[in-house]
Amino acid sequence: MKDINISKQWILFMVLTGLLHIHAQCEKINMYKHFTFVNNNDTINYHAYAKGEVSSKENILLFIHGSSSKPFYSFFKEKGIQYRGSTMPFDLKEIPDDYAFFIVSKKYIPFCVDSEKEFKAPDIYHKTMTLKHRAYQIDKVLKDILSNYIKKPKRIVVIGHSEGSDVVAKLGSINKEITHVGFWSGSGNSQWYDFPLFIRKDVLTGKLTEEEGLKQMDSLFIKYKEIVKNKDSIHKKWYGHPYKRWFYFSEPPIENLLQINVPLYVAMGAKDTSVPVESTYLIPVEFIRNEKENLTFKVYPNLDHSFNEKLPNGKKKRHWNTVFLDFMKWVKNN
Repeated sequence: MKDINISKQWILFMVLTGLLHIHAQCEKINMYKHFTFVNNNDTINYHAYAKGEVSSKENILLFIHGSSSKPFYSFFKEKGIQYRGSTMPFDLKEIPDDYAFFIVSKKYIPFCVDSEKEFKAPDIYHKTMTLKHRAYQIDKVLKDILSNYIKKPKRIVVIGHSEGSDVVAKLGSINKEITHVGFWSGSGNSQWYDFPLFIRKDVLTGKLTEEEGLKQMDSLFIKYKEIVKNKDSIHKKWYGHPYKRWFYFSEPPIENLLQINVPLYVAMGAKDTSVPVESTYLIPVEFIRNEKENLTFKVYPNLDHSFNEKLPNGKKKRHWNTVFLDFMKWVKNN
């Protein structure tokens, strides 16, 4: 159940990462270099950060973000209040000196927007929002980097978070240049299986009676049948996403993860309320059953979907960087 609870919490990322001061605008985001190429009439935009020239780096680190249709950086006003936001959760200062860091814009989504209104993705964006297209897009970006900028890297590290975890699993099954895979906050099973798990958890914790749970389950299966019958619809929506997105992101990641033979690092927050940790436990079970030994599996006890910890006072403490540093230490040792 990836990213269905999207709210203006994403606005806080800009402040927390410390990348921009309060009056900064898009033209001030000059820490990135921007690249564009066309493949089969598909224009792909990606962006690189490096301490020095991109071409001088010996390692590649690419991040695949989740289901948000927001730009990486945004500035807009609402009811007279100036908002600033980012869907890029990394502190760029923590990117290792010998790495070039890459992010890829989704089709029809600009890198940065500075406007009077909050950005809304155009309908045409939803037409290409499928697992296959996102994996294809990232695969072509890696090929472009290897052909033109970093031709013989020591490491090609790719991290996918939330919906991006589905993408990195698919990508890892088709791209054989990648040396290390990070699968963060993702289900082992189909996203469609997450919802029955959450219903059962609500029954077991007393939030629902057995009868109420069964009623919700029946309604859920009716919804799934409706999605299948309207699988290409971009106007019918469920939890904020078009039916098309739900259908074409229903592929179980475990099927792709088992095809990956390079080192794989799965990170999950035990307090995740967007993806049930029970679904993620399918991954080590299946790797053991299939006698695969390339998996490192780590659950962070008190962290949520975005690796935040809820403090006793109700505030949240970010641990994204903790997970990232753990991951990069693992990359170095594997």
